[in-house]
Amino acid sequence: MAPIAPVAAGDQGTAWGRFEALYRASRDDVYAYVMTLLRDAAAAEDVTALAFERAFRRRRTFDRHRGEERAWLFGIARNAALDELRRRRRVAALVVEPEAAAVEEPVEEDDIILRRTAVRAALQTLSARDRELLALKFHAGLSNAELAKALGVSESNAGTILHRTVQKLRKAVNAPF
Repeated sequence: MAPIAPVAAGDQGTAWGRFEALYRASRDDVYAYVMTLLRDAAAAEDVTALAFERAFRRRRTFDRHRGEERAWLFGIARNAALDELRRRRRVAALVVEPEAAAVEEPVEEDDIILRRTAVRAALQTLSARDRELLALKFHAGLSNAELAKALGVSESNAGTILHRTVQKLRKAVNAPF
């Protein structure tokens, strides 16, 4: 994909086209990532829109030498989601979401539903940072290098943290509930 930074004034359609392509390729992944962090569909929609608005306004600051467009975009989305979480803390004390409020799927003997339930329960045992890491990797599809840039850590550190987090998740999924 070509850089998204705008070019000459007469070529704004091309710059817009590149940004539109980035939007179309990333919007669902950005929403899934933000939804994982916020656990609120309405807020996730607002924060996703805000992230793309910020990305569009800051498109001139994108530097291909510092990373890929998706990593840059997910860094903006991460900051927007963290801003929302900080805003929520200022407005009201954090409230732990009761288990009963979680949307439950109908109980069936289907192995996929049982696994999904186990993974959801296991995710709740992880720290917010670990959940964020998994969301960036698996919802957003970022590579370890992109993950490192989005989180502000080295690539080897991102890989190590990801490996440890996946191990924790596996251990939690296999633990008796």
